[in-house]
Amino acid sequence: MTTSKDNPPPAGGWGALKATLQRIEPGNAGTTLKALIRANQPQGFDCPGCAWPDKPSAAVQFCENGAKAITHEITGKRVTPGFFAAHTVSELETWDDYTLEQQGRLTEPMRYDSSSDRYVPIAWDDAFALIASHLNAIAPDEAHFYTSGRTGNETAFLYQLFVRLYGTNNLPDCSNMCHEPSGQALLESLGTGKGTVTLEDFSKAEAIFIFGQNPGTNHPRMLGELREAAHRGCKIVVFNPLRERGLLRFQDPQSPAEMLTNRASDLASHYYQPRIGGDMAIARALIKYTLEHGAEDHDFIAAHTDGFAAVEADIAATGWDELVDASGLSRAELDEIGALYTASKATMFTWGMGITQHKHAVATIQTLCNALLVRGNVGKPGAGACPVRGHSNVQGDRTMGINERPTATFLQRLGDACGFAPPTKHGNSVVESIAAMEAGRAKVFIALGGNFAAATPDTERTHAALRTQALTVHISTTLNRSHLITGRDALILPCLGRTEIDIQHGVAQQISVEDSMSMVHLTRGVKEPASPQLRSEPQIVAGIALATLKHSPVDFAALAGDYDQIRELIARVVTGFDDFNTRVRQPGGFYFGNSARRREWRTVSGKARFVAHAAGTDLLAQLQALTPAPLLTLMTMRSHDQYNTTIYARNDRYRGIHDERRVLFAHPDDLAARGLADGSRVDIVSVWFDGERRIEDFRVQAYDIPPGSLAAYFPETNPLVPLEHHADGARTPASKAIPVYLVPR
Repeated sequence: MTTSKDNPPPAGGWGALKATLQRIEPGNAGTTLKALIRANQPQGFDCPGCAWPDKPSAAVQFCENGAKAITHEITGKRVTPGFFAAHTVSELETWDDYTLEQQGRLTEPMRYDSSSDRYVPIAWDDAFALIASHLNAIAPDEAHFYTSGRTGNETAFLYQLFVRLYGTNNLPDCSNMCHEPSGQALLESLGTGKGTVTLEDFSKAEAIFIFGQNPGTNHPRMLGELREAAHRGCKIVVFNPLRERGLLRFQDPQSPAEMLTNRASDLASHYYQPRIGGDMAIARALIKYTLEHGAEDHDFIAAHTDGFAAVEADIAATGWDELVDASGLSRAELDEIGALYTASKATMFTWGMGITQHKHAVATIQTLCNALLVRGNVGKPGAGACPVRGHSNVQGDRTMGINERPTATFLQRLGDACGFAPPTKHGNSVVESIAAMEAGRAKVFIALGGNFAAATPDTERTHAALRTQALTVHISTTLNRSHLITGRDALILPCLGRTEIDIQHGVAQQISVEDSMSMVHLTRGVKEPASPQLRSEPQIVAGIALATLKHSPVDFAALAGDYDQIRELIARVVTGFDDFNTRVRQPGGFYFGNSARRREWRTVSGKARFVAHAAGTDLLAQLQALTPAPLLTLMTMRSHDQYNTTIYARNDRYRGIHDERRVLFAHPDDLAARGLADGSRVDIVSVWFDGERRIEDFRVQAYDIPPGSLAAYFPETNPLVPLEHHADGARTPASKAIPVYLVPR
């Protein structure tokens, strides 16, 4: 018999509409609705959620999860000094992340008072002076300046300018924890660190291959593009260990016909569930099938690439049995995938953190690039590489210079424009910053947005490392876990949100963002600030800079008072941003451009590069020798009521979870082999070369996932990720491939 569990409702539809309406607070409906209709609109603000590009002329541009992000920011709830007076930091540490983040907007600057274990109010100028006193008491490389992807281009540019004037490149950011492998792999293979496709390509692709990605939860507006592509006959080919509702069927909440008739659109034409980490073998199988069937693009390979011979030889020497074993798919499935690929004249590969958060992430992405290149699927309509970034301006932050390993060209242009010699020594990434804190080589930590203590790996070690700091500073809109993991001194500096009007010298300001497909456009707030004490992020950065830098060649006060002046400076420094102020004011902004899309290869050889990679090391087998307990591979993931570390509710509608988060998804055979049943409770233990890490009391949920694979939510499972377990060459935590065993309770 078919049950609702066997044939669940589609993604989107009435469920999404109901969830959106449930997020509207009583008494705040008018403000919320006014804000939602201005989201991602030309005269409105860019959603503070994901980086999916806006569709020109669409009447409604927000999705369910975007609505959650917006309502979370425009909440009527407030975290005032009275709240902190009523609760010690030690008490707040016992609250779960959901409860913390539901307290509302921060209203004024606060300083941690260790004697009372409470945050107390502090004046803005006193806060800036405190930061300056700490920074000027240490060597520049003993400070780390973290950045979240929510930050706008102008703030990011001002922030990195201050940090380099101060004297360091210690600019870890959220890219280090998500798409760092994408940037590094693409730069070496294609000569650009960004994806090569635009939104228009979705209307021209004959096949879209989706690897390690769950758009229904992480960037739901992508489902509209997939729906339209499926309707015109495009093959949607999905690779995901979990069978995700958001990739199977979609009911568009913006389609009256589908909503009123309760119809839905099938999305995935083909759905494959590889073992966790099996994507590199799938990419190798695509190349092998292409070569064995003579379907390679000889002209493109000859004119535009180098390194093909090495890849060709490596693939020829790789047996199909090896690819079957490594991928977790059958030979028949690999042949079917190969036939789909070679039949398509324009194929796009998209991927998310299911690809990037692995030890062999860079190698996997470069193997995907090899598969694209062998068919000439770069630099033509409907084809190309499409890493789908997470936070709304994480890509723009990198463009603006938030990079611990900046290029010499960027530093030269920055120094020439601003009249100083920037530091050239490479800085620390996220995992390197934590290691520096542990080793006593770091004294001050400043975070521009984000929730560093919750987002990072190896939670116990990370929290201990943060507590060694002389000063921790968090520039934030709402309360989160990081505010409670304090240095000896600590500050919370509340800032304006994306939805709020930013007035400087009587003039409403605008900031710009860059989406996942390199479109740069303006965003402007539409509502009054949550508190008169809030300051804009550029104001806060300028305040720190003015207090810290004794003899700055840059007038930070003028820049923070007129964002057009920041953009004029950006135009002098960042290649491709000429005439920035004029171009960004065009309807829809402007396309930053992509050299590989034009088949201009900015690599060392001047051509697109095939990069040969052998199969990755079997890390699970190495670690199995350290324990008698049979190991499984755990991947962390978001629930549907979550964005990054922000938890909107304890539910996961698409996976059938209600009012809980300590859930472990497992194949029924793996449960039976361990004497467990659906609903049993277990502790999860990860195994690493330095020992074990344990988290307690998870409910196991039988689920459609390959044998040997597990899944659970982060940040609850971040304590299991060893700091040293990261992507080779990119240092991104390998949170999608954690070797674990289960202990029944």
